[in-house]
Amino acid sequence: MTFFETIIALLAIAMLLLQVTRRMHLPYPGILAAAGVAVALLPGAPTIPIDPPTALALFIAPVLIDSAYDFPVGAARRMLLPLIFYAIFAVLITTCVVTLVGVEMAGLPLAVAFTLGAIVAPPDAAAATAVLSSLPVSRRVDTLLKGESLFNDATALLLFGAALTMQAQGGINGAVAVQLGLAVPGGIVFGIVFGLLVSRLRPLTENTVGGTLLQFVYAFSTWLIAEHLHLSAVLATVASAMTIAALEKVDNSPRMRVHSFAVWTTVVFLLNVVAFLLMGLQARRIVQAMPSEQLERAVYFAAVVVAAVIVTRLAIAFLLHAASAFPNRQGKRSAPFTAGETLLVGWSGMRGLVTLATAFALPADFPERDLLVLTAFAVVLSTLVIQGATLAPMISLLKLGREKEAREELETARRSLAEAAFRRLENEKGPEAEAIRAIYLEHRKATPDLLEGSPLSRRRKMIKAAIIAQREHLAELHKTDQIGPTQYLELQEDLDWKQLSVGSDESKRIMEG
Repeated sequence: MTFFETIIALLAIAMLLLQVTRRMHLPYPGILAAAGVAVALLPGAPTIPIDPPTALALFIAPVLIDSAYDFPVGAARRMLLPLIFYAIFAVLITTCVVTLVGVEMAGLPLAVAFTLGAIVAPPDAAAATAVLSSLPVSRRVDTLLKGESLFNDATALLLFGAALTMQAQGGINGAVAVQLGLAVPGGIVFGIVFGLLVSRLRPLTENTVGGTLLQFVYAFSTWLIAEHLHLSAVLATVASAMTIAALEKVDNSPRMRVHSFAVWTTVVFLLNVVAFLLMGLQARRIVQAMPSEQLERAVYFAAVVVAAVIVTRLAIAFLLHAASAFPNRQGKRSAPFTAGETLLVGWSGMRGLVTLATAFALPADFPERDLLVLTAFAVVLSTLVIQGATLAPMISLLKLGREKEAREELETARRSLAEAAFRRLENEKGPEAEAIRAIYLEHRKATPDLLEGSPLSRRRKMIKAAIIAQREHLAELHKTDQIGPTQYLELQEDLDWKQLSVGSDESKRIMEG
């Protein structure tokens, strides 16, 4: 099989498996990991090399842009201390624990063991988010997991770069230490400046294919330029995305937003598919090339590292919980998380794309590279399968789900939006304004209990029926060549917007696979 044929096969399998994960409330990254291994074991699966420096930019930059653009900065400010703890100290502690295991158990050189620690230290929120999107929990837990995955990557990659330097040069001199120290603030400043520049360019490409291409160009450019300047590429990418999001005007093109959302969702999913496939292929090559004695050593070592990262994550979570509860007993402030939420955060430490990408980025001549790659893949696969598959039962067992509250929150927000529109039109005169006000008044008074069978519900059904009739007539006009293809697409898009405006479950089904 060629690389293209292998990708098509895995995409077809992934599409089918997504339906399984959606119905069983399982995180799709774990299923993709297993599928990647299965496809890699097929006879004739190709050996595909990947340029190590390219791996980080290719797999991480788009994911960071996608996450950072919609990250709730206001909520993050209220949870600054937990975010700092998990994004910095938790990564440092995990790295040190894995380093100790590597030195004491496998006899790895300090720099090599430290490199492995930096690779497996950062959790990835993608798997947890896949579960929490269908089983919502408290917003503070959701915000913490997403914020942690944004910023712990920067810590891990700084440690990863320092470890590679230590291995290559036998230590870190003063110049390298200064360079590493400037990487964080320099990356943030560069990201903000680059984001401001891109914000000026975006209006020139609105509502064109070039607008979407610009998003990818700036995502990869931010990362690559920051790396060439020896700055933190992760923080530069995150800072640029947040800057662009903050400067985006409320009335920016909705067409561009819908198009970009669909493209980025697909690209991030595709990157996950390719990453797991490539890692599975590398693991297959390593296992086939290893003598049985070395393979036994690698399997045993990987199992110990998996246990170490899981236990360390849980210990870190409850350490922060205890530290937060102490001021509460003194009457200074309330504990931010319950014991159940703390357990959920601790158990949500699945490793994913960042661990895979940093393992790819190891130089070909790095000492014990095969052992490190195999261990990294074992950590990703084990945490995704073991922890990811048990997140949904844990949420149910601990009664942490808030499906009803999430639905009520959504309906309350819809009513408040209708209230804002009603207030804006309150002083407008004429029969047109009165008709529009009546519609918004109906939305404002709607409640989840009364929605089904209410006048608003009947109105929505009638509007959808009318739109379907319009679609059928438009298709007939197109079929009989009474309208050109450009005009057909424009009218079709208008009907799409009208249908979305009255409410549709399509977006939910698309997100769930």
